[in-house]
Amino acid sequence: MPGRRPIRSAAAVAALIAATSAAAACGGGDTDEPTSSATPPTATAPTGTPSGTPSAAPTEQGFQAEVKKVTRGDLPHSWRPGCPVPVSGLRMIEMTYWGMDDKPHTGGRLVVNAKAAKDLVGVFRKLFDDKYPIERMEPVDKYKGSDFDSIEANNTSAFNCRRATGSSSFSQHAYGLAIDINPCQNPYVYADGRIAHPDCTKYKNRNRKAPGMIHAGDKVVRAFDSIGWGWGGEWSGAKDYQHFSSNGR
Repeated sequence: MPGRRPIRSAAAVAALIAATSAAAACGGGDTDEPTSSATPPTATAPTGTPSGTPSAAPTEQGFQAEVKKVTRGDLPHSWRPGCPVPVSGLRMIEMTYWGMDDKPHTGGRLVVNAKAAKDLVGVFRKLFDDKYPIERMEPVDKYKGSDFDSIEANNTSAFNCRRATGSSSFSQHAYGLAIDINPCQNPYVYADGRIAHPDCTKYKNRNRKAPGMIHAGDKVVRAFDSIGWGWGGEWSGAKDYQHFSSNGR
């Protein structure tokens, strides 16, 4: 998840964009084998402690993504026996993303259900093209599987074998079929108005217009809606503004 890559020539960039756009148009549901929409992004080393620093270095490249198989060793804290999806049913998407510094970054990593991987590459391609900013994108294992600590770092993540908030049932995250995006700017708000993360309480006011916030009908909601995923900001009672899932829950 360091270092810049050389700036490509204009012709090469044009060719790359054409190639990745064609790949997006062919995107389907199942991902049986690892696939790549472009040259693999350069990974950066873990930062150690959560901070406002992006999880990956700036780059001059356009959107790139590669879907890879994962191993048990890739998921030391987020997967365990008894989880509703086997390790073989998960994939790692390594991709570029648009940062809060208004620059593209390499090294974003998202663990998702294999069957959703191609569609999700298409979603994040749209968000990148729209320059929607993301603070960081790292597997929750970077935070020892702690959803709380991942949110404190404003980390965009997907798979985590855990129960749904306030429930004994598995969360859609446990299937790799849910993604939390910029969870501080888009907090989980309990039905009584509480927010578990004090630094994020200012974003309870959804009339704010701040980078990374998600609002009803915006480009983020539309991008996920295009693959049939629902948004937690539309729930009754508690609101989960960060949360998108395949079944809307």
